[in-house]
Amino acid sequence: MQVKTLLRPTWIIPIVPEGIVLDHHVVAIDKGKIAAVAPEAQASQFEAKEVVDLPGEIVMPGFVNLHSHAAMNLLRGIGPDLSLMDWLQKKVWPVEGKLMSPEFVYQGSRLAAEEMVQAGITCTNDQYFFPLDTARGLRESGMKCAVSAFFIGFPSAWAKTEDEYIRKAEEVIEHFRGDRQVHVTVGPHAPYTVGDEALKKLAAMSERHDLPIHIHVGETEAEIEGSIKQYGARPIERLRKLGLVNPRLISVHSVHMNDEDIRTLAEAGASVCHCPSSNLKLASGFSPIDRMMKAGINIGIGTDGVASNDKLDMLAETRLAALLAKAVARDPTAASVHKMLYASTMGGARALKWDQEIGSLERGKSADLFSCRLEEVTSIPVLEPAAQLLYSAGRENITHVWIDGNIVVSKQQSVFSYRGMSRMKALTIARTWQNRL
Repeated sequence: MQVKTLLRPTWIIPIVPEGIVLDHHVVAIDKGKIAAVAPEAQASQFEAKEVVDLPGEIVMPGFVNLHSHAAMNLLRGIGPDLSLMDWLQKKVWPVEGKLMSPEFVYQGSRLAAEEMVQAGITCTNDQYFFPLDTARGLRESGMKCAVSAFFIGFPSAWAKTEDEYIRKAEEVIEHFRGDRQVHVTVGPHAPYTVGDEALKKLAAMSERHDLPIHIHVGETEAEIEGSIKQYGARPIERLRKLGLVNPRLISVHSVHMNDEDIRTLAEAGASVCHCPSSNLKLASGFSPIDRMMKAGINIGIGTDGVASNDKLDMLAETRLAALLAKAVARDPTAASVHKMLYASTMGGARALKWDQEIGSLERGKSADLFSCRLEEVTSIPVLEPAAQLLYSAGRENITHVWIDGNIVVSKQQSVFSYRGMSRMKALTIARTWQNRL
């Protein structure tokens, strides 16, 4: 069988089937797709134009970042040590009012794309003004993306009136119709910035075009209290009454969810995007994702924008999500390694209704994947590859990234990287003790 590329790593996490690590398997790539994941003993069946040996490395699907504001890379570090509303009202919205333009969005998104692909992120779900320019910046790195048909309840450089926001949202949907690389979500900013009538229109738009709804929900206690005071209902219940709580919903943050909220989301088949770094930096609280997962809610992981994170690092984000979930649940078995790696890949893909093409290493899916060197001094000896990828490795250990089978990142590291100790010497020491176990 002729293929373009054959990858020969030490380990593979295919994500589907869930919970397994394959030793000494190969990944065959052809025409931008996964042609096969097969035992190394069967590698001779593939006649590859290119063979990439990856000893000591683990390969898995590219991360699907379920919530970003890519252009905000140009606002990195703005407004530290503030609560959400102070941060938005005193820092972010005034600066955006001064800077917002298609060029600002394009250049910020281009910068974010470089950071994301180097961290193994091959697809991101973005919500921001000027979505066509967001897509232009992200696509120049090779990334896939979902961009929002964006709506917020005040005038901006993107649109001045409710009618203009709605019209432009429809234009964005039409512009990307049928695009394999760029999908669209319906993107109301949040329940506290969008009124009932507009939310009804956006719910109808989502249903009419069968598109996901990408919205910040339940991020702070103040949001919950404000919703009860103004609308007589918690945000989730209000959104349910307005027609937004359904299998297309991506409820971002979802920090302050009570039992009824969780039950409503689970029964609707909705997804939740967990953004732990942003939640911590803004002191928004601790999302009960273990309870949500046990209720059957699909969970994805998002970085949020760098202005509230302050980096686009899905490996670190997923690690933090796992650790926090265990602490919140007071249960070390909560948020297991494989469940969190699933959330960071297939969880995001499922939420975006893109899971037939991305999110796992299955035959026929897009060849979007990365390799990460585990046999480094910071993560050896390798006793549990999946756990050590999540808990020990960092984005600096990611050596290669492929999107649609094309190499977009290649970081060949020197073997002499340990201040006089060679990589092979470090491995020899680690393996000596590993073999005594």
